[in-house]
Amino acid sequence: MTEPGLRPDALPDREQVPATRDPGTRHAPPAGGDVATARIDSLDYEGNGVARVAGKAVFIEGAVPGDEVRFRYYNKKRSYDTGGVLDVISPSADRVVPRCPHFGVCGGCSLQHVQPGAQLRHKQQVLSDCLQRIGKVVPDAWLPPLDGPVWAYRRKARLGVRLVPKKGGILVGFRERRRTFITPLESCAVLDPAVSALLVPLRALIATLSCSGRLPQVEVAVGDTQQDAPALALVFRHLEPLDDHDLRALRRFGEAHGAQIFLQPAGPDSVARLWPDTGTLVYRLPEHGVELHFGPTDFVQVNAAVNRMLVGRALELLDPGPQDSVLDLFCGLGNFTLPLARRAGRVLGVEGDAALVERARANALHNAIANAQFLAADLYAVDGSAPWGEERFGKWLLDPPRTGAMAAIKRLPADGSGPERIMYVSCNPGTLARDSEVLVHVKGYRLAAAGVLDMFPHTSHVESLALFEASTSCGQREVSQC
Repeated sequence: MTEPGLRPDALPDREQVPATRDPGTRHAPPAGGDVATARIDSLDYEGNGVARVAGKAVFIEGAVPGDEVRFRYYNKKRSYDTGGVLDVISPSADRVVPRCPHFGVCGGCSLQHVQPGAQLRHKQQVLSDCLQRIGKVVPDAWLPPLDGPVWAYRRKARLGVRLVPKKGGILVGFRERRRTFITPLESCAVLDPAVSALLVPLRALIATLSCSGRLPQVEVAVGDTQQDAPALALVFRHLEPLDDHDLRALRRFGEAHGAQIFLQPAGPDSVARLWPDTGTLVYRLPEHGVELHFGPTDFVQVNAAVNRMLVGRALELLDPGPQDSVLDLFCGLGNFTLPLARRAGRVLGVEGDAALVERARANALHNAIANAQFLAADLYAVDGSAPWGEERFGKWLLDPPRTGAMAAIKRLPADGSGPERIMYVSCNPGTLARDSEVLVHVKGYRLAAAGVLDMFPHTSHVESLALFEASTSCGQREVSQC
């Protein structure tokens, strides 16, 4: 039976896994450790199998709940051990054959050997555990998980580059698991196909550059198709100046492969366009009539399909109307702000990155949205007045980085005069749970709903959203009933 919210065509072929060396087990455990067998009970937060051997917890890389495996120990510690699968004696019903030949070596994915429905169940369990253990809260309702394509979904990535003569020259790819080496990728099943197709040509290009040994990274970004500029951008980080030959080679590469080319000689502020002379990247939220322009190093959600669903669900739960003023904190370039403005009376977006604020203002102008304003401010400041002033906003949306939104949450009044509804979009279930404890047990909100979204299929990253509603200020009734 297909998992709720999962399309049948999103699931990989359920190939029979032999009870010998498992094709999904390429983790190359270090030689020399003791060998044992175990039945796997669950996954930990990093996607490792969890078992108990002689009463002691063992975290086993490459194992799936329900597996019986033979494994080699990596390390033995006082309270737990670690190891890696050698053979699958009896495979779990949730085990599948990984699509990528680099799986187990490349650090880009950790869960390709687990069927997508089981991945989602695991991520929801992680969220539930964090909310209960850290936040001491339980949502009134669990939202159905948001999921989209599980392959070819990643539109942004940073690819490592290294010159290793013993391995044939230039390597381009993600770092290996548990190591700093670069996995030499021929293709990548989770990258946008336009990027995956360039992995081998990129190796050949970089090998011709004068600073091939001093070019540590290529950042890639893919936008929606457009007529006036390539939808793909490449940012070359180089530690030595490029000569005229290098610049010509990079321009030719961009022209030949339909890629915008950028150079980064120092920090992020040094990024400069090389080819073509003008252009931008865009992505669209058609359900909201919004088109957003972004730069190749700007933050955007990596999974375009899931981001569209996320924006839709956030607006559905926050339910803004023409009478509402909405505060969007950590607003970035307007991913939520501009769709909110299509429905709300007024929206104020606040962001710490001044360059993103300028991009957001330009996006509002581009979309002819006049009721969205943007402010650059430090959202981690704990002293002084709130960056957004004394204005009361009836609804908030929070979309913080992994560190969470504690400083902003502490500014909420505890007397019931704060926003009626808060939508919290999280990329770290631990900090969401920490912030939830304050929202519920200190600020008087209730956790009305929570759920996960599969922004990063085949990885252990857990992205989620949670809706908080103001508790009653008159007995046990909700604010909306007072």
